[in-house]
Amino acid sequence: GRTINHNLGVAPEMMWFKRRDSADIWTVYHSALGEGKRLKLHQNTAAEDDTSSFNNTAPTSSVFTVGSLGQINGSGTYIAYLFATVAGVSKVGSYTGDGTTGRVIDCGFTSGAKFVLIKPSSQTGGWNVYDTVRGIVAGNDPFLILNSSGAEVTNQSDDIDANNSGFIVNQQALGNFLNGSGVTYIFYAVAT
Repeated sequence: GRTINHNLGVAPEMMWFKRRDSADIWTVYHSALGEGKRLKLHQNTAAEDDTSSFNNTAPTSSVFTVGSLGQINGSGTYIAYLFATVAGVSKVGSYTGDGTTGRVIDCGFTSGAKFVLIKPSSQTGGWNVYDTVRGIVAGNDPFLILNSSGAEVTNQSDDIDANNSGFIVNQQALGNFLNGSGVTYIFYAVAT
C-alpha cells in the first residue's frame, strides 16, 4: 500500500477510483462502511469485505491510502474522485431503512436536496440518481441507475420526495428499494 496526497482539506467520506489507461472496474470507498469494505460503482452488489483496496486505513484530511488491489494501485494511471460533507451544501451519509413511507433523511440543508444518489450497501440494489431537474416531487420520480446502461426509469411510483432539511424516502411495493426495513443505505446529496 501507499498514501496519496489530496487537497480536499477534510477527510474524504466517499471516494471513487477508476483506472484510466485500460479497462477495469470502479472501486468505491464510503466512510459508513469503513476501510475494510468496498463497493463497485458498475455493479449492484452489496458491500464486500476487502482489506486490500484501502489497506485497512481511513483517509485523513491530507492523504488517502490505497492497498495492493491492482484495480486502484497497479502499474497504471488512475483517477480518484473524492467527496465530503460541506455544511448546508452537500452531505455524504447513510441510514438504516425502517420500512415506512415518509422517512425524512436530514442532511442539514435549508432548501432541500437538488441531487440525491442512493445505494443499498447491505444487499444488492442499484446506484440510483434523482435530481430536481427531472423531478424530486410527490408522485412519479424518474431516475437514472449509474450501474446500468439502460434509459432513465420513468415508470416508478413515489420513491423520493422533497424536504427542506434534505429528502424523504418511501418504502414501495417493489421491495427494499429506498427504505426497506433493516437495509443499510449510503447516499450523497447536494443542495445547491
